[in-house]
Amino acid sequence: MKKTVLTLSAAALALTGSVALAHNHGGKPSPDADGDGVITAAEMTAHAAEMFTKMDANGDGVVNAEDRAARHMAMFAKADTDGDGEVTQAEMKAMHEARMERREERREARGEKREARMAERFASADTDNSGGLSQDEMQAMHEARGERGHRGHEGRRGGKRGHRGGGMHMLRYADANGDKAVTRAEFDAAIAQQFAKTDTNGDGTVTTEEMEARHKVMRAEMRAQREARGQ
Repeated sequence: MKKTVLTLSAAALALTGSVALAHNHGGKPSPDADGDGVITAAEMTAHAAEMFTKMDANGDGVVNAEDRAARHMAMFAKADTDGDGEVTQAEMKAMHEARMERREERREARGEKREARMAERFASADTDNSGGLSQDEMQAMHEARGERGHRGHEGRRGGKRGHRGGGMHMLRYADANGDKAVTRAEFDAAIAQQFAKTDTNGDGTVTTEEMEARHKVMRAEMRAQREARGQ
């Protein structure tokens, strides 16, 4: 039986190279593992592998409608706490509250990690152990982190709005053989190709500025495709 495809909203997020990838959005894991505002190829590969594993609910190495149905069933069963085959308003409320609690816990954990990184960077920059950073020490710290990482942080502060959408476009992109199912090989290849296209200077990392630029290009491509279909 030919498999119908799952609308890979999570895969689209990974492939579009949008600003949402630069940081955690809506409590979702980010490929920027060390939180420095720059995504390396290794970080993107690890993140993509984790995403595919989660989407491939039945573990058959292919993401399709069967996986979507399995996830929906699992979500329903989790919400239907009394197992009567129906989800009441109280059960829905409890599910929502549990989800919000998990998000808050993740936010707190990320905050603690950021504080730990900041403390480590400060201690490393405070070369004379004075408890404060001189202008020279501050300059040295920025140079050590690299101009690219600095730009990534600046771009992230200025680009708070994440970009959504493009799921079907990216689904077609990842489905290389057109069989309406996405294998791990197809997914990895699409991730690698999109990363390479986003990494415009070819340095093996993607900054927020590069992600913004790639997103604009993809929006233009999708718009052109819609206009072509309308003619």
